[in-house]
Amino acid sequence: MLEIEKNPIIAAVHSVEEFEIALSSPVDVIFVLNTNIFSVAEYVKRGHANEKYVFFHADMTEGIAKDSCGVEFLAKSGADGIISTRANMLRYAKTQGLATVQRFFIIDAQSVKTSIDSAKLVAPDFIEIMPGLVPKIIKRIKDSVSVPIITGGLIETKQEIMEALLAGASAISTSNSSLWDS
Repeated sequence: MLEIEKNPIIAAVHSVEEFEIALSSPVDVIFVLNTNIFSVAEYVKRGHANEKYVFFHADMTEGIAKDSCGVEFLAKSGADGIISTRANMLRYAKTQGLATVQRFFIIDAQSVKTSIDSAKLVAPDFIEIMPGLVPKIIKRIKDSVSVPIITGGLIETKQEIMEALLAGASAISTSNSSLWDS
């Protein structure tokens, strides 16, 4: 299992250029958000060579079907984990030895309830709450499930990172590379 407590900042990258910056940063975990099936092995190889854990957003990786074959491909390619909003993908990923991050978009009170219920059912390794600027929601979900919380989306300052961590988040994912050294 990842020890995100040692460095709670996760690099969320959208491009090869951002991935390169993340490789030379102090982050331990990289979330690859936009890529395709042909790039997976190279991301894994380069990430592992730089002692980084590499997760792929399975829902946004082109060529990865939203079924068990796509998850199996990521596992056989050496990925450390997946991020997904899809319960079936996460359940299968666990059987393949991948770490799992269940992503939730919090838009209203009902989505908070649905997220809590789903996290209890799926039992992912981590949940990610988006947007990350909702400390009271982080605390509410943290008090309701025993899963480490990652929060991300719209995080722009070190102060926002600190507020999320104080509210109970275990880690922050951000594409703002100036915060990767925080």
